[in-house]
Amino acid sequence: MKNIVEVKNLTKEYKELKAIDNLSFEIKEGEILGLLGPNGSGKSTTINSILSLLTINNGTIKIFGKAMKPSAYDIKKKIGVVFQDVAVFDELTVEENIDYFCGLYIEDKKIRKEYVQDAIKLVGLENFKKFYPKQLSGGLLRRLNIACGIAHKPKLIFLDEPTVAVDPQSRNNILEGIKKLRDNGATICYTTHYMEEVEIICDRVIILDKGKILASGTLDELKKLANIEEKVTIEIKDLNEKYVNEILSFKNVDSVVYNNNDLIISYKKGKDNLTEIIEYLKSKKLKYDNIFSQRPTLNDVFLELTGKELRD
Repeated sequence: MKNIVEVKNLTKEYKELKAIDNLSFEIKEGEILGLLGPNGSGKSTTINSILSLLTINNGTIKIFGKAMKPSAYDIKKKIGVVFQDVAVFDELTVEENIDYFCGLYIEDKKIRKEYVQDAIKLVGLENFKKFYPKQLSGGLLRRLNIACGIAHKPKLIFLDEPTVAVDPQSRNNILEGIKKLRDNGATICYTTHYMEEVEIICDRVIILDKGKILASGTLDELKKLANIEEKVTIEIKDLNEKYVNEILSFKNVDSVVYNNNDLIISYKKGKDNLTEIIEYLKSKKLKYDNIFSQRPTLNDVFLELTGKELRD
């Protein structure tokens, strides 16, 4: 796959703060790239720099093989951007809003009409064409925001947390729509704090912190970075701390957490860990309700790389 976006040695400084520190990566054609990081990690600055909305201190940015500049309108017309803050006109209906934003790129009225209807269908707003934004729920408003950003059928799309504060049904609709955009040939850069979304739709992931790349790769590649091999969760009531400490002393156990009747055991390595803990519970005549094992999640990797302390 060819590179749609190429970022090399990108640096952006604000006085004494280095928001982006010598960053280099690419976004490949036809992929959904997850750009992840805690608050203040440099995600928004990176995207704004790629879009030439900020003046960078050093580095090069190429999109579609050409140098990206503020005046590169031939490149910009092939890009769609959906920022986290909803930006639509309150005095225009759903259909009129999408038509307006599409009209910034598509002059031909016949083609624009077709594109607007395609966008409405993609985000599932067929029954709300004549509604005004103030009449829409939060989820519908998010879907309108996305439709306005992608109606001109861009080849490259930046989506900044498009599912913030929406219900599960709307989130599912949005994620399905994003996958359709990818399947229809778009290349997508996706930012979110919801790790389960990344596991559902992203082909590759970059984890940023303090303006630097901590890790990048496919989900499987990133999960191999976790120090834990397996996590076992057991529903068990009123477990004595003595038993928790005994389990912690098992050969392959990395950590044990007991909270709200959930016993969570993280294993560094080993096989038959589940069998071992079941045999232990039987030997101690401890009754449990549910028990299940899982591999490390992307959330485990993210917290391990970026730390668990709170961010502003």
